[in-house]
Amino acid sequence: MKDRFGAKNDRTRLMRFHTQTAGVSLPAQQPRNNIARVALQALAAVLGGTQSLHTDAYDEALALPTEEAARIALRTQQIIAFESGVAQTVDPLGGSYFVEKQTLDMENGAFDYFEKLDQMGGMVKAIERGFPQKEIAEASYQYQRAVEANEKITVGVNDFVIEEGSPHILYIGESVARAQEKKLKALRARRSNEEVQRRLDALKRAAAKTPTAGTNGNISEANTMPYIVDAVRAYATVGEICEALRQVYGTYTEVSIT
Repeated sequence: MKDRFGAKNDRTRLMRFHTQTAGVSLPAQQPRNNIARVALQALAAVLGGTQSLHTDAYDEALALPTEEAARIALRTQQIIAFESGVAQTVDPLGGSYFVEKQTLDMENGAFDYFEKLDQMGGMVKAIERGFPQKEIAEASYQYQRAVEANEKITVGVNDFVIEEGSPHILYIGESVARAQEKKLKALRARRSNEEVQRRLDALKRAAAKTPTAGTNGNISEANTMPYIVDAVRAYATVGEICEALRQVYGTYTEVSIT
C-alpha cells in the first residue's frame, strides 16, 4: 500500500479482511454434513487471522436458513471462540512450513493476477474483456469435471451416498409479501415524495458527472455516495435509488465468454 499507492497513514496500510465460509461448497445432499464443512472452514479463517467472520447455514443450497440452521451457524463461531482456544494465540500456526509455503504460493499467484490485470489496463478493462468471468467459468468447469470423474470426492454427492427424504426447509408465505407491500404503501404515504424526487434527481445529476467504464475525455468526477445517503434519509427505497442510477448508467450486459 505504501510503495504502490503511496499510502501515508499507518491505518490505511493495515490489512483487514472479512471471511465468509464457502456456500458453493455446501451441497444439498445430506445437508447436515455441511455443519462439519462450515466448522472446518470457519476454523481455517480464524487460524488465518480474519477480523470478521460469517458462517453459512447448513441448508444454504436449499433455501434461506431455518431458525435451527442459523443457530447452529452462530454456535459454530461461538464454540471456536470460547471452547477451541485458538483465539488465545495471535498466530497459532506460526512457524508451520506447510502453512508458510501455502501462503507464499497464494501470494505469488495473487501478484501474477495483479500483473495480468495491470497489463490489461486495470480491473474494469479486464471485466470488459471478460477475463475474470472466463477464469471463474474455467475454475468451475475443472471443479465439476473432477467431481464427476470421481477425482475429487464430495461426501454424500459422488460417494457415501444414501437415500434421503425431503429436507425441512424454511417456507416464506405470501403473507410476508403482503405485509411488506402494506409497509411500503404506508411509507410512501407519510414521507415527502417531492423531497424524495428532488434527492433522486440530485443523485442522477451527480451520477451523470461520473465517468463510466470506457469513457474518454476530461469529465469531472462526483462522489455519488453522499447523494445516495441523502436519498435514504428522505426515505427513498433501494429500488428507487437503483432505478435513478439505471437511468444514467443503463443495465450492465455480461461480456460473452469465448
